[in-house]
Amino acid sequence: MGEPGGGIANGILGTLTIAGLAMAGGIPLAVMSGIYLAEYGRGKFASIVRFAVDMLAGVPSIIMGIFGYVFWVLPMKRFSAWAGAAALAMIFIPVVVRTTEEMLRTVPQSVREAALALGIERWKTTLFITVRTATAGIVTGILLAMARIVGETAPLLFTALGNQFWQSGLDQPIAAIPLQVFNYAISPYDDWHDKAWAGAVVLIGMVLLISAGARYFTRVKK
Repeated sequence: MGEPGGGIANGILGTLTIAGLAMAGGIPLAVMSGIYLAEYGRGKFASIVRFAVDMLAGVPSIIMGIFGYVFWVLPMKRFSAWAGAAALAMIFIPVVVRTTEEMLRTVPQSVREAALALGIERWKTTLFITVRTATAGIVTGILLAMARIVGETAPLLFTALGNQFWQSGLDQPIAAIPLQVFNYAISPYDDWHDKAWAGAVVLIGMVLLISAGARYFTRVKK
């Protein structure tokens, strides 16, 4: 930044890296939790899990950043891509859990009953029939949750911190487009302001592409 040819390529890579890590860890946990709540969740424990998910979904993102700072940055004694991904995963997971649960509930009960009547075990019915029927809706929820986390700034301020250079490892501070837009927009330099506008355009384009993908899967579901 500030030199001829400087740009936001490191921020684009950093955003994709952090979001990819958050999704890699969050998708399995979120989808399995949604399956549990929709298909097996009965009783007090399921009610507690559902209440916890609803609470997490409503927590402001800056609070997630503070949690990430306390539980990952302080023990590691450094800002890092891992800490940023963990903070974003806490935002990503509740959205996908609720989406998965709701999509599975839209599958008619007669589909499950028909599979069970044919002698198919319940876990196979859930995995290969119920989940498969709701796949388009689940993928749509995942994409919409991804569109949300790629634009988050507050959690990354406390965890990833930002980096003006190419990151050397996942255990080091890492650049991200939202952080660059924030830092460059409040700077006194015209060159940085240009990069902030460019970063905003790129970020909007990324969200637009993700939203278009979600729309596509919604139409396929219909």
